[in-house]
Formats: sequence, C-alpha cells, structure tokens
Amino acid sequence: MPERSRPAYLLLEDDTWYRGATSAPFGITPAEVVFTTNMTGYQEVFTDPSYAGQIVVMTATMIGNYGINAEDIESERPRVAGIVVRELSPLASSWRASGSLDAWLAERDIPVVSEVDTRRLTRHIRERGAMRGVLACGEAPSDQARRILAAAPRMEGLDLASTVTCEGLATYGPEDARFRVAAYDYGMKRNILRLLTASGCQVTVARADTPAAAVLERRPNGIFLSNGPGDPAAVRYAPPIIRELAASGTPIFGICLGHQLLGLAFGGRTVKLPYGHRGGNHPVKDLESGRVLITSQNHGFAVDGEVGGSGVPGAPPLQVTHRNLNDGTVEGIRHLELPIFAVQYHPEASPGPHDARPHFAEFVRMMSSTP
Repeated sequence: MPERSRPAYLLLEDDTWYRGATSAPFGITPAEVVFTTNMTGYQEVFTDPSYAGQIVVMTATMIGNYGINAEDIESERPRVAGIVVRELSPLASSWRASGSLDAWLAERDIPVVSEVDTRRLTRHIRERGAMRGVLACGEAPSDQARRILAAAPRMEGLDLASTVTCEGLATYGPEDARFRVAAYDYGMKRNILRLLTASGCQVTVARADTPAAAVLERRPNGIFLSNGPGDPAAVRYAPPIIRELAASGTPIFGICLGHQLLGLAFGGRTVKLPYGHRGGNHPVKDLESGRVLITSQNHGFAVDGEVGGSGVPGAPPLQVTHRNLNDGTVEGIRHLELPIFAVQYHPEASPGPHDARPHFAEFVRMMSSTP
C-alpha cells in the first residue's frame, strides 16, 4: 500500500466484501453500488448529478492520471456518494490540470477506496445486479457497518431529482438568441447548457417541480427535460406537468430521466435494470435509418417496451425509435402526433462519444418548423 494509506473496504448487501485502502479517513458511507466502463472523463462522471446516491466503481485500471480542472465539471461539486478504483494516481500529468484528483475529492469529503480488485467486483455486480453497499475504514466489515447497510434505502422509490434540482429560475445565453428554451432541471449537466446555447438558444432553467403554467407563460419555443438520478416512478409530480406542457403543442426534447418521465407521462411504465447502463461505449440502433450510434449512458431504469416491437405498452401515442443492441431495451421514443422526442442516452456526452450530438440540431429543426 502507498504511504499514508490505511485499510478500507467495500461491503455489499449479499455480504460479499472487498479489501482496499484509503489515504483520507471517512465515515461509513452507504449507497447503491454500480460500475461504469468509461475509460476517460472521470471528472465528468463524479460531478454528474445522475450519479447522486451511488458508489461508483471505475473499471478503468488507473484513475486520476490527468488530474482535475475547472472546465470539465458537470455541476458545482461531486455528486457521487463514493468511489472505488483499482489505482488512484497521485500525479496529475496534464497541462490543463489545476490539481490532483485525490486531493480534490478529499477536500470535498468524497470517500475513495483504492487497491480494490475492480475486475472481480464488476463481474460480481454483472452477475448479481446493482445492490446496496457501504464504504468504510478498517481491516474487515464491522457490525456497525452491517447495521448501517441494512438500514440504507434502496434506489427503488427514491425521488433524487428533487435533491439535485436548482433553487429557482436562471437564464443562460444571449438575449437576442433565435430560440428560447425552458429546461426542467432534474439534475442537468452543464454541457447540455453549452450545447443548447451554442445551437442558438437562450435557456431558462427551472426547478423540477415548476408548474407548467409558470413555464408556458414565458412562451418558450421549446422545452427540454434533463437527465437526473433516482427512480423515475418516484418523481410523481413530473408526469402531470409534462402532460400539460405537451398539450400546449410546444416542442419537447428529453434526455435520460427526462426520457423516462415522458414515457410515464403518456401511460408507459419504467423498470429497473439488473445493473444498468453506464459508460461511453453502448451501441444503440436508430430503427428508422438502421444506423448504429455509439453512445454514453448512465441509467439504472428504462422505459418498458415490447420486445422486438415499436410500441410502448400503455402509451399508444408513443413509438420506439431506438433500441440498445446489447439487451434490446428502449433507448428512444417519439410522439406520433405531437412534436416530442426523447432518448435514454447522452448526446451531450463529454468527452464523448459524439455520434448522438445531432439530436440537438433535430430539436432546433423542430422548433423552427413549429408555429
């Protein structure tokens, strides 16, 4: 173990546990344990609000080698509950770095356990599914850690969007922008704002529970429904708002949690995936063009869809537009009559891939063609 390191561990709810080490002591930390296959972009992962309430296992062997910088964060602070890695680099080898990752996380009280056999851990989660766990200091799991783990809430039923949404209305972009977009913040990433403003939009960001009337009175050209964490079925206030927004005829574009909430708003349902989709290498097929997109993803729930079909059970107005080629899950939907579409993956992905970025241009075209 490196100098200054002390023993630490990850304990899972099936009583499997993994030895590791930490250089910064921390209290017992419970959360759902998931893994992501991102090879780069760890800073974006740790600051993505969609990871709120989760301990994230990084499958890349070394994390922290290019440090951190102020330009690549996706929110004002880290959102993960904790981090598990094989090796945490103490050196930041990048001209852009403003500091080391381990120091940055320690200053923000984010527990990091390194020296873990993350390959074995990832295979275990793939076989058993995402589950609750705790990070703790010590040579072996304590009775206290087991009690805290047993009392920790499951992800099912958690409305985490309300814990990461903004405080009130805030506007970004030039006053003379061609389009005015109202964005519902369920945990929105900063790069979404960058891409919308770069597409000629002025964006007003609203709390997740903002009444539809308060948004529509601003007469937006389009409405954006953002990504976010937690169980979509628990965000019960969102579907009625979305239905009212849709009835106005205003174009709507949803991503990730926004995609799931659109499915719920029109009568569909969502299901929890065994271990979710998290990483930057997920293949998605556009059912209309036949084109395959390599996408970035981060979600543990999905809109339920007919296997091999184009419909969404319980939601006759919706058509499936995209499918995940690994497991066939629904990755995109479109309303058959209204100017509404959504995708489960992340077209705003930074550092990438960028195959799906044209969805922002699609949203702009939709706004252009809507009276």
